[in-house]
Amino acid sequence: MGDTIFDKIIRREIPADIVYEDDELLAFRDVNPQAPVHVLFIPKQAVATLNDATAADASLLGKLLLACADYAKREGFAEQGYRTVVNCNEDGGQTVFHLHVHLLAGRRLHWPPG
Repeated sequence: MGDTIFDKIIRREIPADIVYEDDELLAFRDVNPQAPVHVLFIPKQAVATLNDATAADASLLGKLLLACADYAKREGFAEQGYRTVVNCNEDGGQTVFHLHVHLLAGRRLHWPPG
């Protein structure tokens, strides 16, 4: 997988606006936000893409989504709504090959995006 920018953020080699952390996960504001709220939730364990996740990662994947929901509730926008997105590989829009969930909120989101 290599050493990604997210690995450097986990190790605190690159600064980030961290909004959540526990033993397994880290969440921080996206530096190029696509909505008023744009937070990235990442596992500290290295998993390059969703394709690389295994059954052994099921609990970790669930924790990522639950952390997104908890953050939305805590920040007060859960009832209005939010979007979670996992991009996989280049054609899916993934640019950092460390599995991550985008949480977007703060405005009405349309589908398809644009």
